[in-house]
Amino acid sequence: MKKYFLFLTLLFTSIFTFAQNNVTFSSKIFPKIDKIQEFEMALKVHVQKYHTNDWKWNVFQVQSGPDYGGYMISEYPVSWDQVDKRGDLGSAHMTDWNKNVLVHVREVGRMASYGEFKAELSTVALTDYADKIMVEYQISKPGKASAHRAMLETLKKVWVEGKESVAVYEQVGSGAPKFAIITRFKDGLKVLSDDNQQAMSSRLDKVYGEGSFKSFADEYSKNVESRWSEILYKRVDLSY
Repeated sequence: MKKYFLFLTLLFTSIFTFAQNNVTFSSKIFPKIDKIQEFEMALKVHVQKYHTNDWKWNVFQVQSGPDYGGYMISEYPVSWDQVDKRGDLGSAHMTDWNKNVLVHVREVGRMASYGEFKAELSTVALTDYADKIMVEYQISKPGKASAHRAMLETLKKVWVEGKESVAVYEQVGSGAPKFAIITRFKDGLKVLSDDNQQAMSSRLDKVYGEGSFKSFADEYSKNVESRWSEILYKRVDLSY
């Protein structure tokens, strides 16, 4: 009986600990136009040297939008406690980053942010990744972050209706209150075609009744200051 109790304690402790690993840090980096090859080689070496433990990196290349040509570096999810205890990255790590990677870079740190994965808003598990994604950034109006979050809750059923794999992150301590809504294209971008995608307006009315899209649009205009989106491809060769 004691062994069974101990097993349950360890099981629930591990589940709780994993559940807290929902914090991701992401930022964008832009190589010099004539140094892309050198940048990628240096980044690959850096990742393999220093980001194979709890601080693994997913590297995506931006394929559309205002940051086209940039690279998004996204760390694997950790807990806030791990962030607290991370400490100094070490002189060898920073020397390699500064002298071997940043020397080929024209801009670094754009869109640097902490994001908390929101399972209650998402239709996909935190680590159920895809190599092709679309990120929509929605910035809340002042004082409307809570209403914005509640509005996104209504969309979960609509995403499920459309069989969309959507991961929602709430940005924390990283500029204006905003949400990153990430659609993970498990079957590629072909799902964006008219043949494979039912209009959001039709799905809203189907799930919540006729006229629901108009109500949602009214809420959207009240809660969202602005939005923009981009398509990204994972660079498996640069990630770990």
